[in-house]
Amino acid sequence: WELQGSEDLPPPPPEELRVWISRLCALSMEAPFIISQTWSVQMSWENWHAELRNRGNEFDKRSSQPHIVFILVDDQGFRDVGYHGSEIKTPTLDRLAAQGVKLENYYVQPLCSPSRSQLMTGRYQIHTGLQHSIIRATQPNCLPLENVTLPQKLKQAGYSTHMVGKWHLGFYKRGCLPTQRGFDSFFGSLLGSGDYYSHYKCEGPGICGYDLYEGEEAAWEQDRGLYSTVMFTRKAINILANHNPRRQPLFLYLAYQAVHSPLQVPARYLERYKGIPNLHRRKYAAMVSCLDEAIHNLTLALKRYGYYDNTVIVYSSDNGGQPLAGGSNWPLRGSKATYWEGGIRAVGFVHSPLLVRKGTKCRSLVHITDWFPTLVTLGEGTLDEDLNLDGYDVWEAISEGRPSPRQDILHNIDPIYIKAKNGSWKAGYGLWNTAIQAALRVGHWKLLTGVPGYSDWVPPQTFSNQRLTNRYHNERVRWDRGKSVWLFNITADPYERVDLSQRYPHIVKKMLMRLAHYNRTAVPVRYPAKDLRSNPQYNGGVWGPWFKDEREEQEEDERYNHLFTNHLGKRRWKKKSKSRKLKRKVEE
Repeated sequence: WELQGSEDLPPPPPEELRVWISRLCALSMEAPFIISQTWSVQMSWENWHAELRNRGNEFDKRSSQPHIVFILVDDQGFRDVGYHGSEIKTPTLDRLAAQGVKLENYYVQPLCSPSRSQLMTGRYQIHTGLQHSIIRATQPNCLPLENVTLPQKLKQAGYSTHMVGKWHLGFYKRGCLPTQRGFDSFFGSLLGSGDYYSHYKCEGPGICGYDLYEGEEAAWEQDRGLYSTVMFTRKAINILANHNPRRQPLFLYLAYQAVHSPLQVPARYLERYKGIPNLHRRKYAAMVSCLDEAIHNLTLALKRYGYYDNTVIVYSSDNGGQPLAGGSNWPLRGSKATYWEGGIRAVGFVHSPLLVRKGTKCRSLVHITDWFPTLVTLGEGTLDEDLNLDGYDVWEAISEGRPSPRQDILHNIDPIYIKAKNGSWKAGYGLWNTAIQAALRVGHWKLLTGVPGYSDWVPPQTFSNQRLTNRYHNERVRWDRGKSVWLFNITADPYERVDLSQRYPHIVKKMLMRLAHYNRTAVPVRYPAKDLRSNPQYNGGVWGPWFKDEREEQEEDERYNHLFTNHLGKRRWKKKSKSRKLKRKVEE
């Protein structure tokens, strides 16, 4: 390179120039632009030196607000991570967890949409109307718009907010989309699952569509048939590369599709698990390994682009594993879609240089609703009283090992799911109808009523090769037949093998009263019927918003009427001009 120095100044020493350039490149992706811009106008060394100093000082200013990277994975079982004794190799997750804080008493919801709704709002399902099942693609339903979301609060605090991956919080109208709920950008899928390569999803015969979005439009041009774990990771790294970490704090929500069914994975990862005889487990293990590698690449990018030293990484599964689809929650009882520990006790950890006590385990109660107040407070945002949060700020419990402010968890009350044939008010001591599916944790105690879901303990490799099309809640209640109330001391019996409901009826009564108290604060369930307009064949082959509210319909009607009036006006004008011409011809 040749610098045109001023007449009074000698050219810069090469070593000094090299130091400045390497410093700039390390600090900011803007450096190449600054350098090329400076040479293009042939600045003097004096001006160039001053410019570099100004830029360097600017980059050295570090915000007290940390960058936040929240990684949510799908259907990863409690045992499906190396540090929980799995045969699946997860070196990256093991290292990040070992250097951070492992959350060993951490709870989520048993299904996708409920967990995501509680992460985004910090509120229990009974307070958002999403108590029952998941938000289905064909339903005119989404996370209620009156709820303030985590990205909205972080955006108010000055964050740049980005989402990559699976939404699954509804999309029937545009106001439900991620970019309308606080995210500056969105790249990913709107549904709960789909093909990892083609990004198509069928909800029934003749109800199939494409599900890959960028912003609020289908991302046809972005689709290269890439495996979604790889594609989402590349997109996340691209966001890191194009954001200046010194100027503005970043919130990146990376919600992987992995390791949800369908069981698809690049062949090279399968080679590592030839010794696993069960095909579902083998594919699932390969998918977890691919995910682990993706997070390794993401961590490298955080370091490469200058984020890492001021970043908080949260890792969480959204619910327990599904044994029929390769997952394992052993030695916990139950599976995904159940309120046994296997469905709701999740893999989770926090990794950050900002942690006070690293390399520790947090055994305090932590729930997925707690991330809302914890991360907003960490990001120097404000928590208004009218948010009516159910979550707690648990940062000191995680970072410093202090007691958690959380003493109980309402796992859920689902008034629609009442399949317990022997459930009754009598069985609930006149305090609670035990036919209703509900689960509550208070201190060491856990109470379940109704039918909690599939209740077996399933060691890895022992589950059958049943078809994966079995619907949720296809329970096989064996020795529990006829029961509708269970009580466990989870601290002493984390595997839920000893039911204590008959031994401690006074504890049962107290907890049933607590359930009844919670239920009085519940809002009506939102679970609308299927809307035929949701079919992608009416929307260009894409899953996307189909519902128009009254204002949008009125605007569309006005546009139509305006066009129709104009069209009629033109036709009338043509008829009049034609009649005038005929009249003139007759007169001539």
